[in-house]
Amino acid sequence: MLQWEQHCFDQAVADIFGYHALQVGMPLLDGLGASRIPHRWRAADSTFVAGPNAGPAPDLLLHTVALPFADHSLDLVLLPHSLELSLDPHATLREVARVLVPEGRVVISGINPVSLWGMHQRRLRWMQRWGGPWYLPDDCQFITPWRLRDWLRLLSFEVGATQFGCYRPALRTACWLRRFAWLDRLGPHAWPILGAGYFLVAIKRVHGMRLLEPAWRQRQSRVVHGVSALNRSRD
Repeated sequence: MLQWEQHCFDQAVADIFGYHALQVGMPLLDGLGASRIPHRWRAADSTFVAGPNAGPAPDLLLHTVALPFADHSLDLVLLPHSLELSLDPHATLREVARVLVPEGRVVISGINPVSLWGMHQRRLRWMQRWGGPWYLPDDCQFITPWRLRDWLRLLSFEVGATQFGCYRPALRTACWLRRFAWLDRLGPHAWPILGAGYFLVAIKRVHGMRLLEPAWRQRQSRVVHGVSALNRSRD
């Protein structure tokens, strides 16, 4: 999953220009590595705990529902699995819309609940009653890409095409993952929307305002033509 997402982020951010970029969450993923934007920050949630498998230390800690940036100050925001771990994903998207400049971009990746991974997680949730192990974090709020697209449209974002990847089942060993590698080649053609991961880019659109002239200016003025008075002398 990390390898597929890294490839998607590298392709998406390479052609995005601006001055300020922010990645929120997933320090293991270098989403801004291929970006040409000069000022880049990697942030994590305030509950982030440093560890050997947590990735590099972030530049700052923050709350996703209250980003410490001014309005219209960022050109690019990356949200790798940040909405799934947010306490209020709606508020997080509203904050992203607030801090983005007009025509700014937000890049989002997440886990598709309508996939083999999502089915496996629901099965483990049922088995948890008897002490079964978890495969994915239980505190994640998995959001379908179709619902996410609706949320973005409500915030005046123009959403591009959604990419799907990782069609192999939820397996733990490298041997079994290699055996099902053919699903990653067949999945995009046979069942494209059932990939375990999804990836999309949205652009913030701000509709312009056109000033209309008053109605009295548009009316044609009436021209009063003068009538010449002729003095006719009587014979």
